[in-house]
Amino acid sequence: MAELENAESTGKKKKSGAMPLVIALVVLTAIGGGGGWVIGGMLAGKLQPAAEEKAAEAKKEKEGEKKKEGEGLPHISNETTGVVALEPITTNLAYPSESWIRLEVALMFKDKPDVKVSEEVHQDILFYLRTVSLQQIEGPRGFQYLRDDIQERVDQRSQGRVTKVMFRTFVIE
Repeated sequence: MAELENAESTGKKKKSGAMPLVIALVVLTAIGGGGGWVIGGMLAGKLQPAAEEKAAEAKKEKEGEKKKEGEGLPHISNETTGVVALEPITTNLAYPSESWIRLEVALMFKDKPDVKVSEEVHQDILFYLRTVSLQQIEGPRGFQYLRDDIQERVDQRSQGRVTKVMFRTFVIE
């Protein structure tokens, strides 16, 4: 009671404890934001030259790829090799539809390579891959089943003119 009388007699009220807490939070937020801005500026200065170097390297690689076009398996083969490398096939799987597959294959013909058959086989493989689920091609056994299925489809589409399907790359993302 004595305190209540003293407070009434002096006319002063007690200050609440929330105001100092709010001020402290505002000050700490300003210090954290300023520190982040300073560190971000320092890091951005270091990252920009690295990005320019990567762009220059990518440009050099593209020029190198243009020079190497004559190397490797040709897309349209001549009669001596009998091999046609198809364009890369990139598509999503049936399930889960967020998964993507990239496949590069080459076809070995018995006799003379046929461009029309190669394109038909390319489209047939693309349509087949859109029906495959990730669970069907998991593991070594699933990959073997995929190879067998593609070989069977190529045999049907080419009417026996393609002797072998060679997988060059196989990536699932």
